[in-house]
Amino acid sequence: MLRNLLIMLALTASLCGAANAEQKETVGNFDIHYMALGSTFLTPSIAKTYGIERSSYRGIINIAVLDTSEAGSPAVPVEITGVANNLLDARIDLKFREIREGEAIYYIAEVPYRDDQEINFNIAIKYRNQLNTNLQFKQKFYVE
Repeated sequence: MLRNLLIMLALTASLCGAANAEQKETVGNFDIHYMALGSTFLTPSIAKTYGIERSSYRGIINIAVLDTSEAGSPAVPVEITGVANNLLDARIDLKFREIREGEAIYYIAEVPYRDDQEINFNIAIKYRNQLNTNLQFKQKFYVE
């Protein structure tokens, strides 16, 4: 089912012309994949399965960390915390949930937004003593 969620997110990003919807940052032997989209891009059944609120005013952030030093680049469980700030510097602490399906490990958080609002994300990611980094990115959200 998680694979369906990711496929849905990727297809939605490509169909909607969201050029930077899914992005990747490489830090040492780790690839950090991240995506931020409006929650209405999810089908109602997928949103319900993962406990995600579908709303024109709610976005989702999806993060996965892969260890490229291992054969097959497996996903690794990480400690993850983050904050989101809008341009008026209103701060929202992100509450990430870990989702596991087979070998896949993903972290999903929800963030409220207004129409035509750019949100800055600052996310701390740690994996044992091998990875300790801050991921920073921006995403502009629109109300449908």
